[in-house]
Amino acid sequence: MRKLPFLRTLFFALAVLTMSSAAFAQIRISVGFGPPPLPVYEQPICPGDGYLWTPGYWAWDGDDSDYYWVPGTWVEAPEVGYLWTPPWWGWEGGAFLFHEGWWGPHVGFYGGVNYGFGYFGRGFEGGRWDRDHFFYNRSVTNINVVNIHNVYNETVNIRTENRISYNGGAGGIEARPRPEEERFDRERHIAPVGVQAQHFQEARRNPELRASANHGRPPIAATPRPGEFRGGAVPAREAGGAWNPPANRGGNPPRAEGNTRSEGNSRPAYHPKELPAFERPAPNTGNANRDRKYQQQQEKMFAKQNQERDRLQQKQEQEHQRMAQQNANDQRKQQTEQRHQQQTQQLQDRHVQQQQHLQERYQPPKRK
Repeated sequence: MRKLPFLRTLFFALAVLTMSSAAFAQIRISVGFGPPPLPVYEQPICPGDGYLWTPGYWAWDGDDSDYYWVPGTWVEAPEVGYLWTPPWWGWEGGAFLFHEGWWGPHVGFYGGVNYGFGYFGRGFEGGRWDRDHFFYNRSVTNINVVNIHNVYNETVNIRTENRISYNGGAGGIEARPRPEEERFDRERHIAPVGVQAQHFQEARRNPELRASANHGRPPIAATPRPGEFRGGAVPAREAGGAWNPPANRGGNPPRAEGNTRSEGNSRPAYHPKELPAFERPAPNTGNANRDRKYQQQQEKMFAKQNQERDRLQQKQEQEHQRMAQQNANDQRKQQTEQRHQQQTQQLQDRHVQQQQHLQERYQPPKRK
């Protein structure tokens, strides 16, 4: 039945296309593991006066439980004086949450992520508005001065360069919004414009942009204009680093911030008590003695696996108790939760392999 995924996609597309005021509702997607590092790529040349750079980012497709790359591209500003605040991923409440990008009079907080080309973690160094004209900083953006004359050169010193694509959690960027960035978040915003929504959907439909297919090195990393995935598209030079997603992928469906309704939950387990009960396939080899032996081995294996679940659950609960006694901060709690999720996932993967091996041992012999 494909009705529910269709409704999710429709809901997200409508939300992306909606314009609003300061009450602009962020669409957030909750995922149990972080996105790949940002790939290394070159910026295509600016196609014309008035275009602003919107950096590429990793988005999430809950239907396929996979990240995919939305290429960076040049977009015309929806209003004079408006700048783009990129989307970003942040570790919050035991999961990675996606924060949608927006247009506004100032650049707000985008997780401290260094997207490059003027977006180095805080604000924007790639250009500025002067009355009704946008002036480009040639030191960080790819501008053809033959066609565009409103340019300037201002060197930007980047102290640290990394390819980390998310804020918070284990290995994430440690950055918090400044008071002015919090103030910018409350200004009048415009949601991503129509061509950006189309660009987003085009990326979502392209199987080559899936992280599982390109391993963090998308063949289309940036485009000169939204949706131009062939002519002038720039491939990634290399992946931004190693990425090892869990075998059992999953995430939560999109939801509007403040909306408590949910269309389902495929959230990965963070603790053994959240794992599903063991499936017990009935033996059917056609041999009564073989079936009985298989069932005995199965019960023995499940009893041992339950003991291992209980031991890990007890160990994790003890860690929670120690953190409560020590008044651990939020960052330490988040790191602990992520480690618990990894431990639980590794335990589940091992148990699934054991069950598969047992079934293979007792499968009926193949007919010649």
